Amino acid sequence: MQTIMWLNTFPAMSSKLFRLLLMTTLACGLSAAQSQPQASAPQASAPQANNATAAKNPTDDVAPGGTYRVPVEEVNVVFTVTDKHGKFVKDLKQREFKILDDNRAPKEVKHFESETNLPLRVGLLIDASNSIRDRFLFEQQAATEFLLSTIRPQTDKAFVLAFDEVPTVEQDFTNDLERLARGIKGIRPGGGTAMWDAVYYACRDKLMKERTDGPVRRAIVLVSDGDDNQSRVLRQEALEMAQRAGVIIYTISTNLSNIHDSGDHNLQMLADATGGRSFYPFKLQDLAGDFNDIQAELRSQYSVSYKPDQLVMNGGFRSIQIIPENKKFKVRARKGYYVPKQ
Repeated sequence: MQTIMWLNTFPAMSSKLFRLLLMTTLACGLSAAQSQPQASAPQASAPQANNATAAKNPTDDVAPGGTYRVPVEEVNVVFTVTDKHGKFVKDLKQREFKILDDNRAPKEVKHFESETNLPLRVGLLIDASNSIRDRFLFEQQAATEFLLSTIRPQTDKAFVLAFDEVPTVEQDFTNDLERLARGIKGIRPGGGTAMWDAVYYACRDKLMKERTDGPVRRAIVLVSDGDDNQSRVLRQEALEMAQRAGVIIYTISTNLSNIHDSGDHNLQMLADATGGRSFYPFKLQDLAGDFNDIQAELRSQYSVSYKPDQLVMNGGFRSIQIIPENKKFKVRARKGYYVPKQ
């Protein structure tokens, strides 16, 4: 309406000038209309970029010792063997095991080895919520001793992550023992607990993305009471991410009562699904011994690589069973893996 009134005010305006002004007006309107989608495009594309990253990470060709998905359809499993007394058995041969992938024997076993000296990539996750405040100082001291006695600066690396409502990297991957000790010492307890978020983040954003020059062993040592009241990630999502990352999780419960609660159940589930182990110290002084047991186990494991039979790229979960010939032996390994989806 305003444009029509403006035209009637100047009847003597030439038709040529009128066409010029009209074309200019239309061009400006078209330019404005086109500029609006361009301005909002980065916001719309951001989730797509994140989704692409999330979809790519699980299929990265993670080095042996922690392989979850590999493009050549080869599976690598790290496992531990103990006798009836809980002592590590380190000298077994491939013929002394039966391997089942999705209840079928592998098409081909590519590699079998007793690996006691693989470089370690360890994430130390420490619960810094209010629920563990009364025993936090001792946990810091025991965790420091664990890293000092486990990490070999020539070959190993570790990071320190504290979590309450959010996970916080106190010290990123390093082989510097003093920096790791300072990272642990700098943790201050307080707030709620987001354990599932911490596990998810440590697997996806730290251990899966740490690039190495050769085979390494990836592990998480989780010190917590196992309770969670702040996570945005669901328990099953954290569990699946740990399996996807091929990370072995060792859990140490800070619940000092003799009654296993729901938090202890969460810790046990994480350890069982990834081939790790759960520890339940009856007193704080037992914590140092539990850390020593984890250190010994990390240096007393086997690794087998094989090609699965009848592998279908459907994004599904395939179970893994490693059965010792000697029925007195017990094998601990991750429960399975997800295949890529085509």
